[in-house]
Amino acid sequence: MYNLNGKVALVTGAGGKNGIGRAIATRLAKEGADVAVNDMTEHPYAADQSDWQGLPDVVREIEVMGQRAISLVADVADAGQVKEMVEQTVAHFGKINILVNNAGTMAGKDRVPVVDLAEEDWDRVQRVNVKGVFLCSQAVARHLIAQGTGGKIINMSSVTGKRGSARFAAYSASKFAVIGFTQSLACELAPYGVNVNAICPGLVDTERFGHLASVLMPQDLSADEQLAEYARSSEAAIPIGRLAEGADVAKMAAFLASDEAAYLSGVSITVSGGTVMD
Repeated sequence: MYNLNGKVALVTGAGGKNGIGRAIATRLAKEGADVAVNDMTEHPYAADQSDWQGLPDVVREIEVMGQRAISLVADVADAGQVKEMVEQTVAHFGKINILVNNAGTMAGKDRVPVVDLAEEDWDRVQRVNVKGVFLCSQAVARHLIAQGTGGKIINMSSVTGKRGSARFAAYSASKFAVIGFTQSLACELAPYGVNVNAICPGLVDTERFGHLASVLMPQDLSADEQLAEYARSSEAAIPIGRLAEGADVAKMAAFLASDEAAYLSGVSITVSGGTVMD
């Protein structure tokens, strides 16, 4: 549908089997892009997925499509590691055209009322979800400006970046920040032909959904019961009637990465099955 032939993309947080990052990386490859895929470790969900090898499996999937791919292990919140990751991408492919800032923290001790929220848990969320987006965008933007051929930066926000909810204060604040950062960067990079946009998914059926269920559902339920109850209650609140899949978000990322979105910049597009309408 979209012609990304000859483009090079870097997708962060792409090691999960059911994750948004993998879905976006493989969709961009399907559209013709070569892709560098990143995560904190090669296999971020090793304890849960014995049949999945993480980043190496994503690379193999992309190569089967006839596109080039490399995996890069790096902490997106570490400036030195980010600089090296971006330089390795450019050294391997000769350029970079598209950045998808998808990496984010897993739900954990931060999903509590503000009065119970520990400072270190607040900091952990902001470090990855906000600082990581800043560092990766800064490093890639410098290359895009130097290349002089334009480009695309796509940041992953959330519906909670548009509407806060109880027990999501740290996460919601980080995703509101991503939207503000997206708008500012869009203004700065427009003269260089670089489009900067954000995607705001609702609940997506990824590994993180299970982590959310374990945190938010009653602790006297089994893990399977927590997951089933969270899925039931979540789907009941979605007008379209189902959780999003990674592919639903990847479709929007492919559009924003393409020339079809050349006149869009600074927008934050909701992909939530009608849960949030704006």
